[in-house]
Amino acid sequence: MEGIVETRRGRNGGTFVVLPPFPSAHELKESLKRTSLVALRDFFDEQAAVAGMATRLAAERTPPTSSTRLAEFAFQAREARSVRDRSMADSRFHFEIAVLSQSQRLLTSEQRLQSELSPFLWCDAICPPSPQQAFTQHLALVMAIEQQRPEEAQRLAVEHVRGNMKLIIDGKLALHRTAAPHELESAQ
Repeated sequence: MEGIVETRRGRNGGTFVVLPPFPSAHELKESLKRTSLVALRDFFDEQAAVAGMATRLAAERTPPTSSTRLAEFAFQAREARSVRDRSMADSRFHFEIAVLSQSQRLLTSEQRLQSELSPFLWCDAICPPSPQQAFTQHLALVMAIEQQRPEEAQRLAVEHVRGNMKLIIDGKLALHRTAAPHELESAQ
């Protein structure tokens, strides 16, 4: 069982959907230590391609008269207090951009990529989180999409991904600098 449903006995029993387990800081750090820089670069290349095109299409396909929930989701991500809530709110913002792109494939790719990325990005033990910086970047994306500026939207999305890549790679390098000597020997 992966923690997605839970069965309870008794009068108020039944099967209930529960949140999947969120990785601990230790699990995230160990996973990041095992991930090569080449694999991280490849991941972020894919993330930049997906997020960039989804954002561009959202700007092209969102009518200027329609109202989006992007600003609302940006505020929710900034105001979230726990790592899990911040990660989920940040992902929800990016999912909404993919929804606005009107491409099911881009949405599916964004969902997969966010599930892999977001926990690392908001883990205090890896990256010093900056909800305000992310919020500022998110608002710039909202403006570019809602004002139908596709080239700018795509550029901002790619810059956002590259900034996240830098944070996570810096976090990985810091983990290796602080690793105990026996950990470094076993990693070689």
